[in-house]
Amino acid sequence: MSRGRGPDRRPPRTGALTAPSTRLGIAFILLVAGSCGLIAFQGGAALPQVGLAMGVGLAAGGGLFWYLRWILE
Repeated sequence: MSRGRGPDRRPPRTGALTAPSTRLGIAFILLVAGSCGLIAFQGGAALPQVGLAMGVGLAAGGGLFWYLRWILE
C-alpha cells in the first residue's frame, strides 16, 4: 500500500486558517453575542429581550467571522 498522494487523497490544506484560528473565530462570535446581551441588560431590557439581543449578536458575529475568513483566504 502506497503512502503517496493518490487520486483518492486530498492534498494537505496550506491555507492561512487553521484549527486554532477557527477556535479564535468561535470565541470572537461568542464575544460579540455576549457583548450584545450585556449591553441590552445594562440598558434595562427584560430577559427575553436580552436573549433576543444575544441571538442577533450571534448572527452579527457569524457574519463578521465569515467576512474575515473570506478576506483572509
